[in-house]
Amino acid sequence: MGVIEGAIDTIKQMIIDGELRPGQKLPVEKDLAEQLGVARNTLREAVRALIAMRVLQTRQGDGTYVTSLSPDVLLGGMGFAADFHVAAGAGQFLQVRRILESEATTMAATRIPGADLDRLGELLDEAESLVAESEVDHGKLIALDEDFHSLIISHCGNPVLAAVIQNMSGRTVRARIWRGVTDPGAVRRTLREHRAILRALRERDPERARLHAALHVLGVEESLTGAHAFGGAVDD
Repeated sequence: MGVIEGAIDTIKQMIIDGELRPGQKLPVEKDLAEQLGVARNTLREAVRALIAMRVLQTRQGDGTYVTSLSPDVLLGGMGFAADFHVAAGAGQFLQVRRILESEATTMAATRIPGADLDRLGELLDEAESLVAESEVDHGKLIALDEDFHSLIISHCGNPVLAAVIQNMSGRTVRARIWRGVTDPGAVRRTLREHRAILRALRERDPERARLHAALHVLGVEESLTGAHAFGGAVDD
């Protein structure tokens, strides 16, 4: 193990042991380097790496702090991985998303409050209005789709599961999926699938919610399998 990797692991262990806590400011560079027994240049490289991992963050003119270390922060880099593998690996990410999101939807069926069920209905109403227009605003459609899925999984009762799912479909993947839709029927089918998920949630039926969520993502998987670099009619 190199000295930089050793410094990274030591700082991580300090966080695990509670010597450094979420939101806490790191000691000044000179003192921390002495504590770790490394050169200041080595410490700087270790800190840069931990910032890239979202374990640390810099505040302009104030110093370096441990992040909140919440799952959504630490797992945020998965969205980049999904975007990076948009052509070759999107199907694999969607397969994992199907497995996890159907479970999260099941868990949300008995937890999501009535006000948020109403909000889901409003999101679908707005999406259907957009689709009815002569020129579809795909940017808004993508945002509504993301809000619909995010709101459901936020009520699964497990923030780690919610964070993983949230980052399984990067924004680039989602954007290319929606913009690849050329058949208006495909868009309407997607919205019908969303409506089916919402009905199951309103009826507090976990198994039907699971089934409709799985079928929805499976349809996207199959569309991508049959499309070449997102060139076919796909939906999300």
